[in-house]
Amino acid sequence: MVKYKALFGLPSEVKFCKLCVISNQRPNSTVEMKNDNKKKETIKFDDDGICSACKYASKKSKEIDWKKRENKLFELLEPYRSKNGEFDVLVPSSGGKDSSFAAHLLKYKYKMNPLTITWAPNMFTRAGWNNLNNLARIGGIDGLLYTPNGNLHSYLTKIAFTKICHPFQPFVHGQKIIGPKIASKFGIKLIMYGENQAEYGNPLDNNSNPFMDLDYFSIDDPLKIKFAGISLKEIINNTKFNFSDFNIYIPPKTTEIINKKIKVSYLGYFEKWDPQECYYYSVDNTGFRPSYERSIGTYSRYTEIDDKIVPFHFYTTYIKYGIGRASYDAAQEIRNGKITRDEGIELVKKFDGEFPNRYFKNFIDYINIDEDTFFKIIDKFRSPHLWKKNKGEWILRRSIY
Repeated sequence: MVKYKALFGLPSEVKFCKLCVISNQRPNSTVEMKNDNKKKETIKFDDDGICSACKYASKKSKEIDWKKRENKLFELLEPYRSKNGEFDVLVPSSGGKDSSFAAHLLKYKYKMNPLTITWAPNMFTRAGWNNLNNLARIGGIDGLLYTPNGNLHSYLTKIAFTKICHPFQPFVHGQKIIGPKIASKFGIKLIMYGENQAEYGNPLDNNSNPFMDLDYFSIDDPLKIKFAGISLKEIINNTKFNFSDFNIYIPPKTTEIINKKIKVSYLGYFEKWDPQECYYYSVDNTGFRPSYERSIGTYSRYTEIDDKIVPFHFYTTYIKYGIGRASYDAAQEIRNGKITRDEGIELVKKFDGEFPNRYFKNFIDYINIDEDTFFKIIDKFRSPHLWKKNKGEWILRRSIY
């Protein structure tokens, strides 16, 4: 059997989970955030051919006492509960279904006084803008929107796309650090995210503790922060941008978070997380509405619909790892019992890898490249062990269908 070179340190043999539709090429997203294009840790498969995300889904259903977890959340929240009307928990939020669910539940079920903080999308969609507003105006949740320097953020997005084919990396960085940074400034001592990434394939140990490792958010030397493998120091030395332009991208130091007694947790440890149920709850309680059209690359209309660059994020994962947006959506819906594996396979076959025509002109204009450059970059990141050409068209060497 011929073996083809695998880029990015991916497993050279493609395997699919026996229970869902995800493959062993899926990168661990905490490793993905380390700002380089070197070897990536991927989702774990046991000898029985079942992925770690499916293992955790089984554990959620069979082993965890969710009533006890709920009681633990009440106990956790009590010391932080405001006695003077101040905000007592910060919820990083895109205005999407999951963070809307989290913020509303914390306020109306657990009687906290949450403040949401949103790192603005690269380019708001109409649905995304409306849902963010509805969370405050219909859901009754106070919120802040932080919009970074557009010139800088589009430049960072451009180098992330051109250097590592990851146009969402600067947004992920901002979304990751904005919670601790704003909590520190506002004196809020508890940050509550939604689900933990162990839900989707990150190491299961990540979900064994209700608190996150604070080192995840911080770095000792800001000049060593990297975008697309390029340090802030290099960017500052070679562009018009200066150190002060990066202020919002620099997280507080771990010692600062510890000294201010800030804790970072996630609601998915305490509540049995189900994205579709979060959607129904948010529709009923926060004015959340699905997208006006089917999301590009998948069959749904309610997941990650706030940013015009999202379809390019999933398209590039399809190019680099052979895993498109429909695969991600179908995998989690299979695990939550919403669809069967056979149905998931058909959905992957129909929608995975769909090209994002709808926002293509918006995207290339945003990062200031032309169409030819876009496709040359895309093709450069097709790993030989995943892709081959057949009659002039790129096709996957191995797929689930």
